[in-house]
Amino acid sequence: MVTTFKVAVLGAQGVGKSAIVRQFLYNEFSEACAPTKTRRVYLPAVVMNGHVHDLQIMDFPPITSFPVNTLQEWADACCRGLRSVHAYILVYDICCFDSFEYIKTIRQQILETRVIGTTETPIIIVGNKRDLQRGRVIPRWNVSNLVKKTWKCGYIECSAKYNWHILLLFSELLKSVGCARCKHVHTAIRFQGALRRNRCTIM
Repeated sequence: MVTTFKVAVLGAQGVGKSAIVRQFLYNEFSEACAPTKTRRVYLPAVVMNGHVHDLQIMDFPPITSFPVNTLQEWADACCRGLRSVHAYILVYDICCFDSFEYIKTIRQQILETRVIGTTETPIIIVGNKRDLQRGRVIPRWNVSNLVKKTWKCGYIECSAKYNWHILLLFSELLKSVGCARCKHVHTAIRFQGALRRNRCTIM
């Protein structure tokens, strides 16, 4: 049985949202930074612990605010589908304080305005660019403590450039959206290969 999980990836410009998605899907990274200007939708099939799951990953450009209702959501092409996803990935750059403030604001807006009946929609906070650790602006412990204990969200740091913790991010994502068969998968997941032509990732 194949289950489809819809995921929204949000963050300020230049934090590496698209780089994370492309590293996960195609195992590739580009130094050239091309700002995301329109919503991009990817439909990979993920094999995890012997079971297939369809993902609908929506990579959104930076939004000024989270849509407060369905009318506002569909009036702006960049926000379509944003209120009805199964999980949110909020990405910030560990070297940019403003990018953290951005996801802090977006997270609060999600909590205040999301669709009725989805109060348990998981939110995972992702600190990207771990390879630039020396330029970190907020201590990791401070962020992790805030996110996990106060916000009650998942927290992962990764490096899209070096493909570090990218698979871990998406495995934790599947667990968070209630994939019963994925809850007991060991965190040390083996990446067995990706069928790029079919956009199928094996975890």
